[in-house]
Amino acid sequence: MKCIAVYTNDFEVFSDIYEKVLSTPLAENEETEVEGVTISESGDVPDHYIERMRTKPDVVVMKVREQNITILQHGEVFEIFIPENENVLH
Repeated sequence: MKCIAVYTNDFEVFSDIYEKVLSTPLAENEETEVEGVTISESGDVPDHYIERMRTKPDVVVMKVREQNITILQHGEVFEIFIPENENVLH
């Protein structure tokens, strides 16, 4: 799964820029800003990472079912996980 990290702890800010983040083309390990928020393409993440993170009490798990996207929120970051075979908005 491809992972995009969004460095904010504010859900409202994340929600406001979510679509822009998905449509921003990033190379692996590239970092940029969207509306003043740093985002980075974190490369491929194994499925077991998500499963391990789900068990932690300080992690919020969200699912965008129609796009098969999983979002984890923990600490100061949101992590968006996109299946490799999905072409979200690009």
